[in-house]
Amino acid sequence: MGRRLTAEALGTFWLVFAGCGSALLSAGLPGLGIGVFGIAFAFGVAVITIVYAIGHISGCHINPAVTVGLLLSKRFPAHEVPGYIAAQVLGGILGAGVLYLIATGRAGFVPGGFASNGYGEHSPAGYSLLAGFCAETIFGFFFLLIILGATDSRAPQGFAPLAIGLAVALINWAGIPVTNLSLNPARSTATAVFADGWALQQLWLFWVAPILGGALAGVVYPFIAGQPASSTPTRAGKSAR
Repeated sequence: MGRRLTAEALGTFWLVFAGCGSALLSAGLPGLGIGVFGIAFAFGVAVITIVYAIGHISGCHINPAVTVGLLLSKRFPAHEVPGYIAAQVLGGILGAGVLYLIATGRAGFVPGGFASNGYGEHSPAGYSLLAGFCAETIFGFFFLLIILGATDSRAPQGFAPLAIGLAVALINWAGIPVTNLSLNPARSTATAVFADGWALQQLWLFWVAPILGGALAGVVYPFIAGQPASSTPTRAGKSAR
């Protein structure tokens, strides 16, 4: 159990450090800003690389919404859920902390939103709370549906990390303008800790909506696909963002 929790913490550290770092460390530098496409691609690559690295150890959930969805799909034991979520949140905060330390090494750095998620005036394109809630829930639902399908024992083997990482990139392309896209309560918590106060005030949405979406997928997928006895036991599905 200790090895799996360590892997979850390291995986979430990498997601936050590499994904959010791709946006924060290049922001405002002439010719180096990578834009929505680049940030989305960076998150997708971060997920692909870490799933291949630790998927066989912990399942590479690195996301409380994924852990809850896997629980409801009967692929993960309930007694391990609190430990996994705690490891994910801790790993994410540590990743954001190191990123903050690096970012403050640049003269004139101001944390601001620090890549946090937000709605209303803190949405990148000014989307409302309702719009943000709908986007996070629906994207969360389909993200978990893709994870469950890609890690089903009947799916082509060895390609799950690619499917999941590409899903992360696609969802980010669509979702970043709405809320800066969360899908992941641990990732949202990690950056909110170091951001301006509004980020913590709005954090509730980025726990409730992704977990709701993941939970719905955890119920729906077994219903539409069936769950063969040989399905990947996801102490371990392979998962992500």
